[in-house]
Amino acid sequence: MGELILVRHGETEWSRTGQYAGRTDIPMTEAGRAAVGRLAPVFAARPVTAAYASPADRAVQSAALIGLPGVRTDEDLWEWDYGGYEGLTEQQIEATRPGWDLWRDGVIPGDSAHPGESVEQVGARIDAVLGRVEPLLAGGDVVLVLHGHLQRVLAARWLGLPPEAGRLFAHPHTATISILTSEHDRPVLGCWNVRADSVVGGQ
Repeated sequence: MGELILVRHGETEWSRTGQYAGRTDIPMTEAGRAAVGRLAPVFAARPVTAAYASPADRAVQSAALIGLPGVRTDEDLWEWDYGGYEGLTEQQIEATRPGWDLWRDGVIPGDSAHPGESVEQVGARIDAVLGRVEPLLAGGDVVLVLHGHLQRVLAARWLGLPPEAGRLFAHPHTATISILTSEHDRPVLGCWNVRADSVVGGQ
């Protein structure tokens, strides 16, 4: 039985400054490209049976930099649509909405390109992804290259928790690996949001 390996794309200017980037296609910085490239040795030694990436360039390029073969894009792997909060920082949002919490309070509608999503809608997308990839784990590892908030919801759903339980999984670093696996036939977290210097050589 394979493992579900999650890769968060490399740093962008917006991830560095804490701006919410849902459907805005922000390119990686040079530092982000270098950091995600350092994850490549992890995948050279693993039996990857399938790989999928968010359609965002930062995810597609991350998949290429780590050397994943035959990567397919999946629309359901786009980051949370932050609606009217796209491009803002948490501090900017709280200036007009004190005490705001994404997981509890959600987002406001934006323009036609950023209508916004509820946590339940994000959870439904993740459930669709899991429904497609879980059968593939019988043949080896499956890799998903995606985004921070989406990974948090995915971890919650893997463990059988509601999507809003993603708030329990801090995910501060870009260019990282997380592994969802099983132990005694129970879904567990194998590792979470680890950088290349922690994971390379430890697999």
